[in-house]
Amino acid sequence: MTDNLWTNKYFAAVMAVIACILWGSAFPVLKVTYAELGLGPQDVSERMLIAGARFFLAGLMVFAVQKLLLREPVQVPRGQLPSLLLLGLAQTGLQYYFFYNAIAVVSGIKGAILNAVGNFFVVVIAHFLYTNDRLNFGKVLGLITGFAGIALVNWRPGTAISWEFTLRGEGFMILAGLTSAFGTFAAKGLGRSLNPVTVNGYQLTLGSLLLLALGGPALVQGSLRTTPLFWVLFLYSALLSAAAFSIWYTLLKHNKAGEITIYRFAIPISGATLSALFLPGERFTLSIFAALVLVALGIAAVNSWERSSRGRKGSQPLG
Repeated sequence: MTDNLWTNKYFAAVMAVIACILWGSAFPVLKVTYAELGLGPQDVSERMLIAGARFFLAGLMVFAVQKLLLREPVQVPRGQLPSLLLLGLAQTGLQYYFFYNAIAVVSGIKGAILNAVGNFFVVVIAHFLYTNDRLNFGKVLGLITGFAGIALVNWRPGTAISWEFTLRGEGFMILAGLTSAFGTFAAKGLGRSLNPVTVNGYQLTLGSLLLLALGGPALVQGSLRTTPLFWVLFLYSALLSAAAFSIWYTLLKHNKAGEITIYRFAIPISGATLSALFLPGERFTLSIFAALVLVALGIAAVNSWERSSRGRKGSQPLG
């Protein structure tokens, strides 16, 4: 695909939504996986082992496609390896360590709302980092509307949101958002000098090492009992990570971070919708449909009120 295609706002929107749907599908996949293996909240090492193996395989998939199908080199300058390691630790290692542990503690409503914190971080931080990625009325309206959609899709009649704060619950979810935001800007910076697909392969592989190390006890003890269904779900989850991250990093290279990140509101929406379709006891409700409308309106607001120059490629750093 040519660079011009990736900068086309309609193509970029479609690809961003596809990546987000892939990420959203991970929610029901992980729920079915945990149920299939009988994993509970206390099985931290087992969850880390699954996560580490998933992202390590995803990294190998990216390298294989790039080397064998695209015929592109996968080597990078040695001086770039520390930056790639830092990106991997943030985007894959730390983010998913915090997220996997937090989601076992907080409620579904609170988890989905706090999961959007990373999106807010990116859009707001981009305002201060880049001269042509400023907040404007459309972005603020889009953020508010998208956040309302995320809250609505998780609301159920007769339920209430409690705001108790614990480090391993709410605190870890916020830290997951922070590390995700850091990874977004680090990936965008590396994408200026490296192929974004190559960056993805390295960050997945290097970041998975931390998760694998944390999952070491489960591997040594042999406490993870797999099934044929588990392997199907595991392979799919690795594939979706390889594809979604590759798409996302390519979009970040050719577009403004704040405008691409706004589409991440589709992740909890698609995750909730797919869960309602495929998980027993879940059903598609009016609140989910209303949330989808709110998110669509939020995306429309961001694009309709865009006033930054579209003639420049990417975001221009301050100073």
